[in-house]
Amino acid sequence: MINATNTNSPLSVEKESIVGLKFPDNDVLLTSDAIKIRYANLERALKLGNLEHNKIKIVFEDADGVKLVETTVWGVTDKRVILKQGVLIPIHRIHEIK
Repeated sequence: MINATNTNSPLSVEKESIVGLKFPDNDVLLTSDAIKIRYANLERALKLGNLEHNKIKIVFEDADGVKLVETTVWGVTDKRVILKQGVLIPIHRIHEIK
């Protein structure tokens, strides 16, 4: 059983399974500094994805707990991260980008 507050051992998921997940409205990060760092890391991940096609790890939380996906970031909007095949993750549900 995964502890939703433990981002050290998230459940690995395939990108394709993210489509069916439910995401609460609240942000998983509590400080404005952490939120700024998340945006900076997303911009870096976007550059890595578009220029070098590097995969990164995204630790995020849906309604059932913390999950991890290894993927390429294709786009970032003000509210969502866009992965291949139009899969979306709400930015406010992302704990970290590795």
